[in-house]
Amino acid sequence: MNKHRFISTIKQYYEGCNTQNSALMISTFTDDVIHYFVDHSSVSTANGLANYWCKVAPRTHAKWTVDHAIVEEPEAVIEWSMLWKPLSAEKHEVLRGTEWFFFRNEKIAEIRSYHCNFFLNDRKNRQLHDFDYVGRGYTVEN
Repeated sequence: MNKHRFISTIKQYYEGCNTQNSALMISTFTDDVIHYFVDHSSVSTANGLANYWCKVAPRTHAKWTVDHAIVEEPEAVIEWSMLWKPLSAEKHEVLRGTEWFFFRNEKIAEIRSYHCNFFLNDRKNRQLHDFDYVGRGYTVEN
């Protein structure tokens, strides 16, 4: 596993998510952090994102791990696994995805999370919600 300091910060962030430790999560974020998702609107600010995970993780019994990582400063990309229990399921299952992190001043400033959740399968969930694809120069549909 990559030992880069950004990966250590990401693992610390995941530990905060896994334990609902708001202070630990906030310590890894810039004040204006933004997290983009494929299945719902973005969540912003350090307090807002930490509060979000403190509410969501207990409901789904979610536990995240970093499986693979690549760093090219100021970005890091990881593959993750999440053991979780969907609200409509009787047992835990594994959901896999990838996240792109942008760092500023050694802290997480942006997270772009990509995964395909069977329970939230919808055409509109094929791209990040609220993300400025045009402004950032990405390919878009006409």
